[in-house]
Amino acid sequence: MASYIGRRKFLATLGGAAAAWPLAVRAEQPPAMPVVGVLSAEWPNLSSDRLRAFHDGLRETGYVEGRNLAIEYRWAEGRNDRLPALAAELAVEPQLVVLG
Repeated sequence: MASYIGRRKFLATLGGAAAAWPLAVRAEQPPAMPVVGVLSAEWPNLSSDRLRAFHDGLRETGYVEGRNLAIEYRWAEGRNDRLPALAAELAVEPQLVVLG
C-alpha cells in the first residue's frame, strides 16, 4: 500500500510540474522590443545628419537602438517607384511605426 501511495504522490507531483512548466517558461520571456521602421526616398549617406538627430531624440526619451529599440531601415535610393514595395516590407512587422 505504501508504494502505491508513493507512486500516486510522485505522479501527482510530476503532473503538476508538467502543467505549470509552460506558464513558468512564458513568464520568463522578456517583453517584445519595439520596432521602428525608417523609410526614405534618399540614400543612407545623404540622411546621416537627420539620422543622427533622430537617434539623439530617441536617446533623450530613453530609447537606444539595440538596447530597448530595434530600427528597420529601408532606402529607395532616389527611386520613388520602390517606395510602395519598401513600405509593404515594413508593414509586415506587427509593432512597427513608419517614419517618413
